[in-house]
Amino acid sequence: MQMRRKIIAGNWKMNKLPNETISFFEEITPLVANTENEIVICAPYTDLFYAILSAQDTNIKIGAQNMHWEEKGAYTGEISPQMLKSIGVEYVIIGHSERRQYFAETDETVNKKVKAAHNVGLKPIVCIGETLKQRETGIVKDVIAGQVRLGLKDLTKDQIESTIVAYEPIWAIGTGKTATKEESNETIKWIRKEISAMYGNESANKVIIQYGGSIKPENAKELFEMSDIDGGLVGGASLKPDEFAQIVNYK
Repeated sequence: MQMRRKIIAGNWKMNKLPNETISFFEEITPLVANTENEIVICAPYTDLFYAILSAQDTNIKIGAQNMHWEEKGAYTGEISPQMLKSIGVEYVIIGHSERRQYFAETDETVNKKVKAAHNVGLKPIVCIGETLKQRETGIVKDVIAGQVRLGLKDLTKDQIESTIVAYEPIWAIGTGKTATKEESNETIKWIRKEISAMYGNESANKVIIQYGGSIKPENAKELFEMSDIDGGLVGGASLKPDEFAQIVNYK
């Protein structure tokens, strides 16, 4: 059985000012110093530089929450992969449901961003998931299959193996509702099968697939101990150093 490391990433969304970012790292660094899990904080653009400085000489990696797929140009308000890489960012969230909902992102733009991230050595965290209506009408597999096949198409072996996928049932994000550990694990197994159909078993078994959606200290252990859940993409709980540390140190 392929042993994959756990990656536990915090998505701060549109929260925290620079002074709050510095304080957060001062508090959390000693709390997570002994974990075997990989820790990532995905901060807003204005906090990234402060996060990178604060994370120096720690075991915490820094990610961004979005980027454009072009290297440079007339794209007012956008940030390029090269800009993120140049300041020390290592990860980037791509295709979060809020980006899809509010900013008209599609599987096609997700695919462009995934390729652009890999081209500069950023590790993409690609979000996929279904709405409550899609779940209730029994089309979860169709929806997710489309997101996987379009969002992750035409990657090299190295690229797919270093892509992180975050399965986030949209109805569970920020609602306090969580898919059961069994539901989540089965869906993630199925996502891995889709990736296997595209890239083969060997590569699919190396892909880190996280769960996201109302992860809390109370449910982290039962989720992360499931066979196919390789960590989590954590929202609200990642804003509080003590709560996020409990999730990271779930064992």
